[in-house]
Amino acid sequence: MPNFNLEQARFNMIEQQIRPWNMFDQRVLDLMAEVPREQFVSEKYHDLAFADTEIPLANAQVMMSPKVEARILQALMIHPTDHVLEIGTGSGYLTALLAKSARQVDSVDIFEDFVESAQEKLNSLNINNVDLSVGDAVNGWYIDNRYDVIILTGSVPILHPNFQEQLKEGGALFAIVGEQPVMQAQVINRITEDKIETQTLFETSITPLLGAPEPARFVL
Repeated sequence: MPNFNLEQARFNMIEQQIRPWNMFDQRVLDLMAEVPREQFVSEKYHDLAFADTEIPLANAQVMMSPKVEARILQALMIHPTDHVLEIGTGSGYLTALLAKSARQVDSVDIFEDFVESAQEKLNSLNINNVDLSVGDAVNGWYIDNRYDVIILTGSVPILHPNFQEQLKEGGALFAIVGEQPVMQAQVINRITEDKIETQTLFETSITPLLGAPEPARFVL
């Protein structure tokens, strides 16, 4: 993408894709303008960096569309004091957005190459409040830890209860739950130790997390 088109493409992403999709949090819009999305996209797909589409990654994974990433941030209302857990580092772009919003981000991915690449990109942007790990966290990650915010970047047919249990009181969890062809993007809020509320944001369909638990199937 030619340099003289870069900022125009970023502007169009925000004003034509993100803002019209029920986006009213100016902090999120400013953040999407600040963090250079193009640095997290492979050279092969560089022209799609600001497009309203999922972008292929290695390991048969995808980078979510910009408007979905923005809606996630808006729904979670992350505070500068928050400790965030991200399941699925992927390209590292959402990781960078989270790091700019929170005090600390723990991000884990099953693919070592994703973690190594994300670390390089975060370092290049002087983002140093992220702890990256390689591991299988589809059912929770160091489940004795409690977080203010938890984000699953891939879909799950059913949501493992470990994630709700890892939320602090007042904490929020984002997950895309269901199976093809329709899944629901949900925010689960832990109101008190014993009270959980779930809000459905929109319907979508994204690549599932590897090894996500399957619902029980009825067999004759």
